[in-house]
Amino acid sequence: MHINITKSETGNNKGSSGQLVAYLEKENRLAEKQDQQQVEYWFNHERGNIQPYEVRQGIDNNVAKLSKDDAKFFLINISPSEKELLYLKEQFGQEGAERYLKAYANEVMNAYAKNFKREGIDSGKNLVYFGKLEHNRYYTYKDLEVRQGRAKKGDIKPGEQMHVQIIVSRKDASNSIKLSPLNNSKGKNAAHSQKVGQFDRVSFKQAAEKLFDQMFHYERSIEESFRYANTLKHGSYEQKQEIKTEQRVRQTQKIPSVSIQRNHNEGLLDILLKNKGQDNGAPPVDGGKRRKKKRKPGHDRDQSQGHSM
Repeated sequence: MHINITKSETGNNKGSSGQLVAYLEKENRLAEKQDQQQVEYWFNHERGNIQPYEVRQGIDNNVAKLSKDDAKFFLINISPSEKELLYLKEQFGQEGAERYLKAYANEVMNAYAKNFKREGIDSGKNLVYFGKLEHNRYYTYKDLEVRQGRAKKGDIKPGEQMHVQIIVSRKDASNSIKLSPLNNSKGKNAAHSQKVGQFDRVSFKQAAEKLFDQMFHYERSIEESFRYANTLKHGSYEQKQEIKTEQRVRQTQKIPSVSIQRNHNEGLLDILLKNKGQDNGAPPVDGGKRRKKKRKPGHDRDQSQGHSM
């Protein structure tokens, strides 16, 4: 599971979110050009049929007491590995995998909120955020295949590429508390840290990985774990040797790095069914498919222009 937090995929998060929202509508624009009837709506913990203009307004209107140089929003990229995506499709089918990935993204935002350790910031309900499921990734000029002429900018990359992009406001849902996941300050002491807020990105990524494993009963090998990758990249020599030794032992004994308690009284279905009846992006009880796009005369649509990729 790869999770990344950035300022914005379009490079600027100090102004309106309109450009980023338009950019993340690229697959819907492509579907329109190909005269396809399906559209991928935005979602959060409350609804699964959010329009682009609602996203832009929701983020841009939640900026009380932020200066022009302050970040207004952040972009969270939730990208399961190809192995994880194939596992979801095997368990739930293509459409089921899409719906469950959205439900998982909402749970990730609960973990995001809790990671700030701020009073009154306990779940996604305390945040202003909007998620968008994307089915593909596209080549850019930075990719080696494009530079070598083996692919063109904008071509779809092969393999399983489904992922979720989430725009989350810098301010909480009350529009009164600043929340920055890029803040590295731990504060002068524990009391100061609690007041200014702190966000441990390592802890957040580990929590999100554990959520996936628990929700879907996924048995993760040590090589797939965030702890393994993070240790090899940032750990000391001793830490790297220790985790490599653990890897060899587990491979010999065929022990998964994550022990999953298969208690079906807890887990995915309870998480989803506790919100039964809400249109929150979770799988509907009737197994419904994605809604077809409906055009209404005079319907307000986001007119922001973004990248074509």
